[in-house]
Amino acid sequence: MFPKLQNIIGGLVDILYPKACLVCKKRLTDNSVDNLVCFECWGKIKRNLPPFCHRCGRQLSRKNLTKSICPACVKTTLHFDRAFSPCVYEGAVKELIHEFKYKDKDYLGSTLSKLMIDFIKEYELPMDIIDFIIPVPLHKVRFREREYNQAQILSNHIGREFKRTVSGDILIRNRYTKQQTEIEPEKRLSNVKNSFSVMQNGVFNGKNLLLIDDVLTTGSTVSEAAYALKNSGANIVFVLTIAS
Repeated sequence: MFPKLQNIIGGLVDILYPKACLVCKKRLTDNSVDNLVCFECWGKIKRNLPPFCHRCGRQLSRKNLTKSICPACVKTTLHFDRAFSPCVYEGAVKELIHEFKYKDKDYLGSTLSKLMIDFIKEYELPMDIIDFIIPVPLHKVRFREREYNQAQILSNHIGREFKRTVSGDILIRNRYTKQQTEIEPEKRLSNVKNSFSVMQNGVFNGKNLLLIDDVLTTGSTVSEAAYALKNSGANIVFVLTIAS
């Protein structure tokens, strides 16, 4: 009896408060992704397409096709080996990441991680050489405020899919910093400078790591995290984000 009652109550809730797409806010029908996003909005997510910059992973413009690195990366010192992002940080995916990160919708991690998993498979990223998946950590103060780390959630889904160990407690954020979105791009590197530490010596010696975060903009945060990992002995540090 209880499951039937629960279904009845659930049906009444759907009638009184019908589910809406998290992007366009229109009422959802059966044509939706995970009963969260309508197919129309999902289809509008702009994808990063090859040829990719061999550092930041963004699409190279026509005038840079003869080069493997975009002009922005030529001018910047980045400590990771290469970054990848399935999506361009605008429109629908930007809205979904904002809901995931700032509006307590941690369950969106499952949906958004599918974009990353599909990208890994489509472009045959070398997961076979990855020893550990590392989520970019939050400072303990911010973690208390948010109650979850979005990078950890994404990492868990990717780790399960590719049967890779997720190490979420060895790389730590040792300094509280302003949100990168709150400061000018040219000041973001100094904001996160020396803000990461590796807690256990020798764990990553000679290991290849995949560093996970939600968004790559200037690359300053993941670069500093990669710097700490490399200083601890890591061999290769790749970066994967939902969007850039």
